[in-house]
Parts: sequence; C-alpha cells; structure tokens
Amino acid sequence: MSKAIESNTKAVKEQIDDKAERVKQATSDAVAHTKEVVDHAADQVESGVHKATDKAAAKAHRVTDKAADLSEQGRQLYADGKDRAEDWLDQARDYVREKPVQSVAIALGAGWLLGRLLRR
Repeated sequence: MSKAIESNTKAVKEQIDDKAERVKQATSDAVAHTKEVVDHAADQVESGVHKATDKAAAKAHRVTDKAADLSEQGRQLYADGKDRAEDWLDQARDYVREKPVQSVAIALGAGWLLGRLLRR
C-alpha cells in the first residue's frame, strides 16, 4: 500500500474511533441522565408510599384505640348490668322471705295476666 492510502486509512480509522468515542460518551450521558430521572421518580414513589403507609398506620391505631375503648365500655356496662340484676334478685329473694303469702299471690296474679295476654 502506498503512503497516501495508509495515511487516508489511518485518518479514517481515527475518525471512526473518534465517532465511536462520541457515541459511547453520548450513550453514557444518556444512561446517567436516565438513571437520575429514574432514581428521582423512585424516590418520589418511595416517599409517597411511606406517607401513605404512615397515614394508614395512624388510622389503624386510632381505630384500634377506639375499639379498645368501646370494648372496655361494653365490659363496664355488662358488669354494671350484672350487678344490678344481682341486686334486684337479692331484693326479690328478701321480699319473698319477708312476705311469702303476698309473693305467691303476686306471682299467681302475674301468671294469670301473662296467660291472658299470650292467648290473644
């Protein structure tokens, strides 16, 4: 090969190498920019998910606290009702012991009245 051809071949190879380097650099820049955009979007999504999770957890805690309060109120109402029923039963027993004849007469009257009401 002649020196001119070798020189042209060498110049063309250098141009190809230069263009290849530019393409590689442009590709690297594009990938880096894409990574930044994706990372930013991922950070925003992560932040949004964390906020939503925190809100959901806070609401779940409030619901749990409310349920515990209502459960305690229910237990207290049950205990109060049970105590009242026991007091009424004790009063009824005392009344029957003190006035057995009147108690039987009241029971017969109440039974007769209930029987009449249920037949209709």
